[in-house]
Amino acid sequence: MLSWALFFLVFSLVAAVFGFGGLAAASAGFAQICFYIFLALFIVSFLVGLARGGDRFIK
Repeated sequence: MLSWALFFLVFSLVAAVFGFGGLAAASAGFAQICFYIFLALFIVSFLVGLARGGDRFIK
């Protein structure tokens, strides 16, 4: 998911350089949505990992 967010971020920056305002705004918005989804999934998986016992796999 993070790779998609980075892809759309780079795509929007390239589109902004060439002057495609609507396309740059749309892809930047999609990159932002992907980033927030990734962040939410990370936080949920972190909390579930803590609830299950933390670092029991790390020796």
